[in-house]
Amino acid sequence: MKKTLQIMMLALLAFGMMACGEKTLTQDDLKKAERTLFDKEGNINSDVAPAVAEKYCEFVEQNPNDSTATLWLYHALEINVMLKDVEKSEAVCNKLIEMYPTSRYAPRALYLLGSFIYEDELKDLDKARETYERIINDYPDSELIPSVEKSIEYLGMSPDEIMSLIMMNQMPEDD
Repeated sequence: MKKTLQIMMLALLAFGMMACGEKTLTQDDLKKAERTLFDKEGNINSDVAPAVAEKYCEFVEQNPNDSTATLWLYHALEINVMLKDVEKSEAVCNKLIEMYPTSRYAPRALYLLGSFIYEDELKDLDKARETYERIINDYPDSELIPSVEKSIEYLGMSPDEIMSLIMMNQMPEDD
């Protein structure tokens, strides 16, 4: 009798631990979280945005084979880039590239990382160039290649310098 009671107690304890475990996220959970991301003026709600990005990543961990996993991971990256969270942006980008290297979001993720994190936020032009070149080498058929090539051409220039260069290139040549 005592042994039976111990087994029943262990079973109840195990069941209770499983019941308190991690909730399996659904697409509806993500869409609900997404609705809290922006305020009425369209600005990112920085109080909830990190939790929303984390929820997206958690969904991917729970459902790595879901057809929308890459999209949610990419959205998590976008949020972290908007928040200028360098560490999380790099981590999410690397996870996306590692888990889904052939996804259409892979070159986009690298481009976000190169342009908004390395070039704009950190001013690390070498790392930005390295990221852009990785896109060209690893994703030569990407629709982003023209933008990537321009990013390399204009790397480190201010918007005014870029406009001057564009204007000079559009000026008619003297005959």
